[in-house]
Amino acid sequence: MSMSTRTLGKHSQKFGILAIGVVAGAVVAGGSFAMADTSAPRSDKQITNMTDEVSQIKAYYGDTVDAGGEHFASADSNYAIQVNGIEAKAEKYLASKIKHDRTGKKAIVLDVDDTSLSTYNYEIETTFVYNPTSNANYIATKTMPAVFGMNTLASWAQKQGYTVFYITGRPESQRSYTAANLAAVGFPTADVSHLFLKNSAAPPSYLTCATPTYTCTTIQYKSQTRAYIESQGYDIVGNFGDQYSDLSGGYADQTYKIPNPMYFLP
Repeated sequence: MSMSTRTLGKHSQKFGILAIGVVAGAVVAGGSFAMADTSAPRSDKQITNMTDEVSQIKAYYGDTVDAGGEHFASADSNYAIQVNGIEAKAEKYLASKIKHDRTGKKAIVLDVDDTSLSTYNYEIETTFVYNPTSNANYIATKTMPAVFGMNTLASWAQKQGYTVFYITGRPESQRSYTAANLAAVGFPTADVSHLFLKNSAAPPSYLTCATPTYTCTTIQYKSQTRAYIESQGYDIVGNFGDQYSDLSGGYADQTYKIPNPMYFLP
């Protein structure tokens, strides 16, 4: 989930098809940003072969094909191992923060695509080329699996007293499908009060970037939505996302970057 500029969901702002270490010319290392290098390669030797790149991604995810021909990540893949390590650190931190809390207003925020739900099969089916029509049809007809352990972590957090919110770049028109998919794979309730989707036609008043016309970047949309959640008295202790644009802009005590070498969203 590749190269549309339409605001139809998380895929809509992709700059590139694939990303491992270098994403759309922007190198991300140690949690920091590097400016995009827009200079054209001087030689083919500077470009990773596309076939090799796809093979590396499949190996990282432990590509598994079921009887119906659908692709899934393997639970013993390096991807799953890396995700599980991040979740373990997050659980330890969340446990320490809730231990002495008496407010009942601690919260976590989850992105949806490739943070909560895996789009791996869609990416393989479309060869990493996003199409809004095929993507909308996929979301409406398929149940995406949970990203390894994220449903367990979210449910655990809820039992500890955290309120679980979801902020996604998916459009408002996909609300029912998104909520149903999250519920089907074991996530806490994603009702209208806890699931925020992009509504550029009728944006909420707390999005200052949406008036007089909708000009919100991903960072503005997500950070201003988190600001709104905190204005309701919540302390967002942990914010989880697979893109740095999910995590930038503040309004969270701690951020957790879920690995995603398949695409980059600014």
